Order: sequence, then C-alpha cells, then structure tokens
Amino acid sequence: MTALTPEEATARAAAHRDRLLTWVGPHLERRQRHEAHPVLDFLFTYYSEPPARLLRWHAGVGASVTGDLAEERLGWPLYARLDDGSVGLDLAAYRAKRGTSAGWVAGLLGATASRAGQFGCFGLHEWAMVHRAAPRHGAVPLRLGPAGTDAVVESHRLQCTHVDAYRFFTPTAAPRNALTPTRGTQVALEQPGCLHAGMDLYKWAYKLAPAVPGELLADCFELAVDIRVLDMRASPYDLADHGYDPVPVETATGKAEYAAAQRGFAARGQQLRARLLAVCDAVLEPAVL
Repeated sequence: MTALTPEEATARAAAHRDRLLTWVGPHLERRQRHEAHPVLDFLFTYYSEPPARLLRWHAGVGASVTGDLAEERLGWPLYARLDDGSVGLDLAAYRAKRGTSAGWVAGLLGATASRAGQFGCFGLHEWAMVHRAAPRHGAVPLRLGPAGTDAVVESHRLQCTHVDAYRFFTPTAAPRNALTPTRGTQVALEQPGCLHAGMDLYKWAYKLAPAVPGELLADCFELAVDIRVLDMRASPYDLADHGYDPVPVETATGKAEYAAAQRGFAARGQQLRARLLAVCDAVLEPAVL
C-alpha cells in the first residue's frame, strides 16, 4: 500500500477534475440551456455515471490518501481508515459488495483481450438502427436521406458483434446481421476491434470504482469520447452543423479511413483493458469468488 502525501493527492485530484471538466463543463452548460448534442450527450446519457461522480478522483486499489482528502473520503462508499492512519479502499467491503461483478468484468475483459480485432463492420450498426424506420436523432437529417440510407444497409454485409449495439437494430435490419449477439453470448463474442467494446471500457472503469485510479478512469473516458466522435462521423447522420465532417463508409475511401481509425482505437483499448484487468486482479486476490 502506498500512502500518498497530501500534496501529491491534492495535485492529482485537481488535475483529474480539470481534465474531465473539458467535457463535463460544456455538458452541464448545455443541460442548463436544455440543448441537446447528438454526439457528446451519449457519454452522459447512455453511460450512467453522474458528472459530479465522474469528477471525483480516486487513488485506486493499492494506494491511500492522507490529510484533508482522507477525511473527505471517509464519507465516501467503500473507503476505510487503514492501519497506518491513511484512508483507502476497504478491500473487505469491496469484495463483499462488488466481488461477483468485478469477477464478471474481469472475465469479459480477459476474453476480449485474448482475441484478434475484427475490422470489417465499417460502423454500419448506426445505419442498421434507422433501417426502414424514423431516425433516432430526429433533429439531425440523414446524409443520404431515408432511401439512400436503407440502400447502404441492404448492399452491405452486417457483422456486428456487440449486444448493446445490435439490440437497437430495427426489426428489418436485425435479421441481416451475420450474428445474433445476446447478453448470454457477450463474453464469447466481444472483440477488441469493436468501437462499442472500446467505449464500454469507460463503463467498466466507473463500475469498478473506487478501485480504479482516477487517471485510468479519465483515460477510458477520453477514449470513449474519441470513439464516439468517429462512431457518429461514420453514421448516416449529417452532422456538418455541429462541426463534424463525415466518414462516408458507403465508399471505399470512407471504409479505409474508418478501419484505420478503428485499428488505432483497438490498440489504445487493449492497453486500457490490461490496466483494468490489473485492477481486477488486485481486488479479487486472494479472495476466492
């Protein structure tokens, strides 16, 4: 266990807050104005971590804090005063409350990390979500119109592996997918090339809190932001009014651009996945779940 000095802990907590305010601040301002953002709201609506909790910095498993931050954290869930007087993760309480879910997350992350990435989906999950149906983002037009969007879906092979993307496919698009992902097959199908699997690293990071260091949570959130931008640039929506140029995946050039970005995100995701697995190992050992 490493007990951080008050100065080090305070500096890291401030840096974490400043880093995440880059996205949290504008989101809260838009929310006050009742203004929707078709790209970035997803990080705060689909993912359930409240902005105030996202701004909290945790030292993570294996580290503790002293000084004023220690007293503050004693009021936070799953913290305890340790034998040396510092305050850190209450491992016994964490294992009792989160051990089963942490074990499931570790199994999913480990299985995903063990596989080669697949890079032939070209982001068509977003297109399949509006096939022969009204757009999900009603205030944003379809770049190719309804007929053009349907034609792209119908002229491509859909091969989505992610249950939480596939479950939003329209009834006419779902049977066109090469697979039928379910919650029960998630561990068997998840693969590191999937953009949604990369974004979900943020979800697993906050669900593992407070065992996850704030810096790792912020890295996962930043990856999720970057992936979300590509996800929507490659979608059927015309986001020019919001400052986003399209990645036209219906063309060979767009497919190449998408796959290249996807490979970069997969590499970043695998590094973060390994760090999250290390957190899981630290909280699960020597407990037998």
